[in-house]
Amino acid sequence: MADLLKTLVIPDNTMMEENNIVVNGDVLVGNYAEIGYGMIARSIIVGEKVSIAGCLDASDDVRLDFWSNVKGNVSTKKDAYLGESVKINGKLIVYGDLDIGNDVSVDDGFEAKGWIVIRNPVSVIVYIILYLTELFRLGKSEEVEKFLSEIYEEEQVTDHTLIIPNRAKITYDTIQVPNNVIIGNDSRLVGNIRSSSVRLGKNTTLFGGIRVRDNIYIDKGSIIHGNLVSRGSVYVEKSAHILGKIEGGYIKVHEDAIVDGAMKAENGVMILKEDDEQEGWWDRK
Repeated sequence: MADLLKTLVIPDNTMMEENNIVVNGDVLVGNYAEIGYGMIARSIIVGEKVSIAGCLDASDDVRLDFWSNVKGNVSTKKDAYLGESVKINGKLIVYGDLDIGNDVSVDDGFEAKGWIVIRNPVSVIVYIILYLTELFRLGKSEEVEKFLSEIYEEEQVTDHTLIIPNRAKITYDTIQVPNNVIIGNDSRLVGNIRSSSVRLGKNTTLFGGIRVRDNIYIDKGSIIHGNLVSRGSVYVEKSAHILGKIEGGYIKVHEDAIVDGAMKAENGVMILKEDDEQEGWWDRK
């Protein structure tokens, strides 16, 4: 389990609005993360000692682990699980059952349509282990593989799960994670990305720049309102638009891409004159 929640994975069609991150599917937040938004999603699972500046609105379950803090309201159309010492500064609305731990604080009161059980729900990681164990017990190996590939596979972007790694910081001006960032297609994001590497999908707009230690890949039709700075390689696909400069150890830019600023690379700049997906390029330094 040590390798879980190391990569920020932003699925297709994710939107960062004025107050919320809107996801078509699920959200999984690692421990000690700082989120400067609220979140609207299908289900929301939050780890230990996470700070969330806005509201949580889920059409499925909400699970908040020990010592996490939500500055706004928490609303779920199904069940809610609140670990020990969770604090909600707004109101809690639960249309299903409420499973609640000790020393939970809800400033503006709560409504629960179903059963209320006062105990300490298991932590997020233990919950995932128990879930996988039950799938194995039932002989549902295909569902186990699907779950793992959707939640933890770092080589591809999932269709519907936003994964925020441990100790990530996502605010109105910063997207900062210890390791890698993988971003899907057709998304709208705000903030300057700081990470180990970034792979950004098609037709995605980022209102900010990217600064990494390793590689940057910008897919077709995406727009970056800032600079690309890397110690490794930078690859910009056709019809992408970089409104700032590009600095890297090595730069490849398709001839149909637009770069408004200067391009500077210690090991050279290459302009590609044909479609070149460069299979395996992402793994090379």
